[in-house]
Amino acid sequence: MQLAFLASGLSEAQNAKKKLQAAYGKVTPAKADVLAVLGGDGFMLSSLHKYGHLGKPLFGMKLGKVGFLMNRFTEDDVAERVSKAQAVDLKPLQMTTTDPDGHQTQALAINEVSLWRQTNQAAHLRISINDIIRIPELMADGVLLSTAAGSTAYNLSAHGPILPLGTEALALTPISPFRPRRWRGAVLPNKTRVTVEVLNHKKRPVNATADSDEVADVVRVDMHLRQDIYYRLLFDPDHSLEERVLNEQFL
Repeated sequence: MQLAFLASGLSEAQNAKKKLQAAYGKVTPAKADVLAVLGGDGFMLSSLHKYGHLGKPLFGMKLGKVGFLMNRFTEDDVAERVSKAQAVDLKPLQMTTTDPDGHQTQALAINEVSLWRQTNQAAHLRISINDIIRIPELMADGVLLSTAAGSTAYNLSAHGPILPLGTEALALTPISPFRPRRWRGAVLPNKTRVTVEVLNHKKRPVNATADSDEVADVVRVDMHLRQDIYYRLLFDPDHSLEERVLNEQFL
């Protein structure tokens, strides 16, 4: 088994990369069987976006502040751990934004797509589900659509529901909502198409973000889960992603 080691900019991760390459050799991501990612969740997400097209599984080891998508770090028996690891396939959301001139931009999100107000003016948003208007006007700081894997990230901070993997659902969660006051979001089937239209965009501009890809001044955002794309993560059998999602609901 050939391992390619990817490290974040943290000194701990860079030092670990040098030691692991000395033990297992230097292999490029394109020639590796597995990509070993050293860092935190942010670096794992950027690695998925950068190397996901290679179709290689990724095995993360935590050397950062947040490690929900990572395994514990050790320098010993890495190849053996990878060979015994369990795979979890994550499907991304596709975001298609439209600007005031009609120009469209597409991006993929493994965690969530979020819309945020750009100024001190609250965003006014119209939300449609499968082309049916469900909320004519949401007054809020914004709204986000999260995958199950991303439900414990920004979605949880916005008081959205945690979605155990395998539920085949998406979480639609408002960010600091004012009206409708009692709406706290929705759990949607993962084949749902969600459209958010920005009302009065000149006075109340909104940006949209797919993980770390940001588009400013959007008037419409269309979102759906890509059923034909997946990213494969590897986890130690005693520290699975499903178990972590479950544990988060009892903290």
